[in-house]
Amino acid sequence: MPRFIRVIAPAVLLAATFAAVFWGLSIGGAANARELADPGAIVRYGSPLLRTLVNVAVAGLVGSLVMAVWAFAVDRPEYRIAMDVAAGSAAVLTVASGATLILTYSDITTMPFSGSAAFGAGLAQFVTEVEIGQLWLWELLIAAVVTVLAFAVRGRRMTLLVLVFGLLTTLPLAQQGHAAGAAGHSQAVNSLLVHLVGAAVWLGGLLVLIFIAKSVKRDRLALLVSRYSSIALLAFIAVSASGIVSAWLRIGDFDALFGTGYGQLIILKVVALVVLGAFGALHRQRLIPRIEQSDRGMRVFAWFVVAELAVMGLASGIAGALGRTATPVPLEPAGESVGATPAEILTGDPLPPELTPMSYFTEWKFDLAWGLVAFFGIVFYIAGVMRLRKRGDSWPIGRTIAWVTGMFFLFYATNGAFNAYEQYLFSVHMLGHMMFTMLIPLVLVLGAPVTLALRATDKRTDGSWGTREWIMWGLQTPWSKIVTNPVVAAAVFVGSLWVFYFSPILRWAMAEHLGHQWMIIHFLISGYLFSLTMIGVDPIPNRAPYPIRLVILFATMASHAFFGVTMMTGDSLFVADWFGSMGRTWGATPLEDQATGGGIAWGIGELPTLALALVVAVQWSRSDTKEQKRKDRAEERSGDSELEAYNAMLSAQAKRDAAREARR
Repeated sequence: MPRFIRVIAPAVLLAATFAAVFWGLSIGGAANARELADPGAIVRYGSPLLRTLVNVAVAGLVGSLVMAVWAFAVDRPEYRIAMDVAAGSAAVLTVASGATLILTYSDITTMPFSGSAAFGAGLAQFVTEVEIGQLWLWELLIAAVVTVLAFAVRGRRMTLLVLVFGLLTTLPLAQQGHAAGAAGHSQAVNSLLVHLVGAAVWLGGLLVLIFIAKSVKRDRLALLVSRYSSIALLAFIAVSASGIVSAWLRIGDFDALFGTGYGQLIILKVVALVVLGAFGALHRQRLIPRIEQSDRGMRVFAWFVVAELAVMGLASGIAGALGRTATPVPLEPAGESVGATPAEILTGDPLPPELTPMSYFTEWKFDLAWGLVAFFGIVFYIAGVMRLRKRGDSWPIGRTIAWVTGMFFLFYATNGAFNAYEQYLFSVHMLGHMMFTMLIPLVLVLGAPVTLALRATDKRTDGSWGTREWIMWGLQTPWSKIVTNPVVAAAVFVGSLWVFYFSPILRWAMAEHLGHQWMIIHFLISGYLFSLTMIGVDPIPNRAPYPIRLVILFATMASHAFFGVTMMTGDSLFVADWFGSMGRTWGATPLEDQATGGGIAWGIGELPTLALALVVAVQWSRSDTKEQKRKDRAEERSGDSELEAYNAMLSAQAKRDAAREARR
């Protein structure tokens, strides 16, 4: 590949990006001077340019780290180059975030930048009291930490930590994309988060391939491009789906799609996305095989990558302009609108209709992020099963049914009536909690996903770590030995229940989007680890004897019962300023509804635990049967030698006793 491509490719990316920003600002009208409180041309143009530079820097950071962790070998130059790209991108992100923070403050206050005490005091107040200022401050701090780590870390396992911090840089950006308290806030934030991560992996991974191309041989480059292509396909699906959801939440109807500047920018972005999808298909079908064949194939690949980066730059620039363009659907907090109901003030969404048995089938509140988790979970699992069968290995159909069922349960719990009502009714919230912590993990554990992944994925021999290698490392870490200890898993499983509901964490999970997502993830993981230690067939460092498992299960049932009774008999309302302030005119009173939630925790919540106990008892019985069959087979092979040896021992002992009596 020509050396100068490494200079041209980033230059083309940035040039196309910034050109698209100016073009998009012109189409959407965001660059026009405001009639009132105009911040000036520097802010009007500089803010979207810097915000777009932030997005590109995040892409360079996340994409290079993903490739370093999953595709590159640590002992090869490709890894060092990827970490250098990550470090440089993190440094750019830090500087761009700081500059964007200042311009955002100037934009909101229309105060020109200066070194005066008044400007500094106002900026300090902005980053400590105003939400968007706080988010940009978090972005700046996280970027600074990632910069230090990216420059300092050179090791496979620690790179995973850097990647985690790199992904955290997308959280403040996603939360800025939709006003807190506005309708559809949680769906919009999750969709934008998926969009940002997908685009970052897609763009950054392609960019780092340009930098490493000169340092690897043709066959190696073809392998790395093939690995990137698989990642890019997933990113394309995520970006496409999240883009549709995010656009629809902001446009509202098809008339706005064609009749507003925002809608026209959306159309341009869709066109760019379609072109990029065609580039991806061309990579997989035509270009990757040609890389190995000749230097000409590498040059053709290089110029196609430059063209693809140009289109990605156009899409990124349009996205930057969209962030400054007025949306057809106003993104104003519901609490600031005239005549807002208490429910709208608290949640940002109107109070749903009265809950009836039919509502569990008719009411939906879709969440793209969790929908994609369920979708990819099913796709990857079935792909693993098909790979086993293709090579002649079998896989129990029951495990497949269990896993797919668990993923459907997860989709319903995060997108169905539970998600639509859990903010308004404590009883529905508790139903969802029981699904997240008990039912869904139990069914998923029966699917044995780790065993399937270990059997279906190939072992890598080039020094890089793929799915199999990371799973094997995770099973052998000291942390794994701790969390899979049945006593620890049970303590976390039961203890987190009490801590969550009898601490301010419950209020945080109800009111804040991040808290709600943390709640789902935490209870899914704690429930999964508990079920895994009790009935799982996947390999874990610690496996308790069956009697101890039953004792732990019965102790867990007792704790659940005590928790439910405590909640049922309590005379004070949990988070009274939330559940007691919704303004519901239908259904039970908040305190009665809370008592119903306690009954759910005690009654319905015990059913999965009882099912666990029954499964443990069946496994114990089967284990004894297997052990007896093993002994029977051993006896058949040895011709009952153990029994004959035992009889001979008894005969010899009888002779010794008879001789002893004769001497007396």
